[in-house]
Amino acid sequence: MWAAVLCALLGGAVLDLAFPDVGWWPLAFVGVGLSLVSLIGRSAWGAVLVGAAFAASFYLIHIVWITRYLGLVPWFALSGVETVLSAAGAVLIALAYRWMPRFARGAAGRLVALPALVAGLWTARELFLGSWPYTGFPWGRIGMSQAESPFGDVASWVGVSGLTFLMVLFVAAVIEWARFGRLREVRTAGPAVAVLAALVALPAFPTADAGTLTVGAVQGNGPTGYFDEREPWAVLDAQMAATEPLIGEDMDVLLWPEGGIDGDPLANASVARVLDRLSAAVDAPLIVNAATTRGDDTFNTSILWEDGAENPVALHDKANPVPMGEYVPDRWFYEAIAPDLIGLIQREYTPGTNPAFFDVHGIGVGLAICFDVIYDDVIWDSARDGAQVYMFQTNNADFRDTDENLQQLAFARMRAIETGRAVVNISTVGTSQVIAPDGSTIEGLPAGEAGAMLTDVPLRTGLTPAVIIGPAVQLVLLWGSVLALAVVGVWTRRYRNTTMPDPEGSGIEEEGLRR
Repeated sequence: MWAAVLCALLGGAVLDLAFPDVGWWPLAFVGVGLSLVSLIGRSAWGAVLVGAAFAASFYLIHIVWITRYLGLVPWFALSGVETVLSAAGAVLIALAYRWMPRFARGAAGRLVALPALVAGLWTARELFLGSWPYTGFPWGRIGMSQAESPFGDVASWVGVSGLTFLMVLFVAAVIEWARFGRLREVRTAGPAVAVLAALVALPAFPTADAGTLTVGAVQGNGPTGYFDEREPWAVLDAQMAATEPLIGEDMDVLLWPEGGIDGDPLANASVARVLDRLSAAVDAPLIVNAATTRGDDTFNTSILWEDGAENPVALHDKANPVPMGEYVPDRWFYEAIAPDLIGLIQREYTPGTNPAFFDVHGIGVGLAICFDVIYDDVIWDSARDGAQVYMFQTNNADFRDTDENLQQLAFARMRAIETGRAVVNISTVGTSQVIAPDGSTIEGLPAGEAGAMLTDVPLRTGLTPAVIIGPAVQLVLLWGSVLALAVVGVWTRRYRNTTMPDPEGSGIEEEGLRR
């Protein structure tokens, strides 16, 4: 047990190195392998212990950027929730290692069925963590670590969850091949080799060229952090100043980041006039973002604005406001625990229900506001609505000089690969980039500097298989894996007195079976 715990602790730390800012993507396989090895042969409570060790090691390192402004309590709280849920999911994986060899004996059971079930349960755990509690926190998905990897192209076929499944399947198959001497032959390495071949050889799904869109994107580097000291309109002024070099240039649309306007243009006539004049000056529509109020509700809103049109032309409200950041669920409960900390969160954003899509003079633009980039449905829905390019608006000011903005940028890169579309990822403070449909960087701005980009961004049409079958893949991996484990568990309990696993994986018969 002590060795398993140490192995799990090491696995979590190694897995973090696969993500930016280090970004050594092969270490994702090593981290997963260390976690799986630590779960083999564990009891239920043993699995809880090693699963918690792995998750705590990973999350405490991976999201340490939370402490930049918010301190230790939110860091420990979020890491703690993810650790508890991950530990519960680890029990299911440990049960798969215990039950499947009794259910499916022989080489096929060990080298194919068991790794498939383990990979499915790992992916199911990711999907659960990404949806609960509240809107979940899908920040540590294994597939998202492969933005710079040759394996990333697979996401265009099966989505990020499918990529996670295949990566864990490969690792689990290698482990099973290595565990049993009688099976450790070249011919029995076939399942692991086949998965690796699929990861390496499968090219990105090709989407169709539909021309280009000239996009001006502005990173104002204004005082947009939650606790930044600022004068009235300081953020708007910073954005306007950084936009100056683009005035007079030919462009099809001007893009500003999340929180680029410190005023509500839907309610403030002065801000509306500024946007009118800016749109006229660049002779193009604007895609901007501000906190807006309609009735009793406040929204984090992307706004399509154009001089001479009936404004706003279109609105998109953030679909998944961040719990404990943009709103406080069950505020009465959490205020009783940490009243000073919860009291800092004054604004309560309401989840949006309008599409993450703008029609900009006949060009479909998909949208994601900040952390919405990590939610599959937001991205996939806009592709189905006709998005030919994505424009992601974010504000990383609360996490200056941390790994957060680079991790989020890697997620944007994976979305480009997954959907076969270019992405313009614009931040208030950086790092901002224009990303090609293959995930490569077209142009960028460094963090912590004001600047502007004017880029001919490629447009694409056609849906990748990931967009089409992604929801079905997730449904099968989540509920199919849990159901398969349940079936295996029921069968094993029913026939536990007749069969037991053979250490070589072929199975042996006991006295009851011979009778």
